[in-house]
Amino acid sequence: MEPVAIYHTNLKGKFGLPRQGTVDSALQGQIILEPEFRNPDALRGLTDFSHIWLIWEFSEVLEKRKGQPYKFQPTVRPPRLGGNRRMGVFATRSPNRPNPIGISAVQLLGVDLNTPQGPVIRVAGCDLMDGTPILDIKPYIPYSDSIPDAAEGFTASLSDLTLQVIFPSELLAKIPEANRDELKNILSHDPRPQYQDDPERIYGLTYLNFNVRFRIFGGSLTVVEVTEL
Repeated sequence: MEPVAIYHTNLKGKFGLPRQGTVDSALQGQIILEPEFRNPDALRGLTDFSHIWLIWEFSEVLEKRKGQPYKFQPTVRPPRLGGNRRMGVFATRSPNRPNPIGISAVQLLGVDLNTPQGPVIRVAGCDLMDGTPILDIKPYIPYSDSIPDAAEGFTASLSDLTLQVIFPSELLAKIPEANRDELKNILSHDPRPQYQDDPERIYGLTYLNFNVRFRIFGGSLTVVEVTEL
């Protein structure tokens, strides 16, 4: 399969991404169609929907597999279970699967038809890293795609902890004003792996062209350094 588009966002690395799509509705991005698909007719009627499905590649996994034979791993350790319990690969959203394909339901903000890059789809609530190849785009249809009484499996006991973000004003001032709320919202969703809880450890994520470093203690995240890359 060939990608039909590439996803772009301000969060440049995998660390800090929402654990599932729609968890962080403040994180926005753009879907840039590949040249051969930049026909506005292909998007006719799309803006009648509020949400869309994105089918995409775990591109980092594919990169690591280049030239290497794939060996099937029937179980994985989901980070949300602390990295200690094993679950069947087909019972998880793990990228380490026979065909590293992901699926995300995201909010459709709009379509800009006349740009230098052709039609651009604006979305929010994506759990994709910058540069992710998109294999297909489909409308989200509530009457068939939403199942209110669906069982949640092992995820039923899990919840995302929202942290208080302490961002010193002199460090926050380094971030463009238009992007400050988005960055703080990303940090509030506790980017750490579930099994890590070291108040002395300093973490870092790449946002725009900044390396944002922080530590977490209890229910608070404190930014300690912002450096321009």
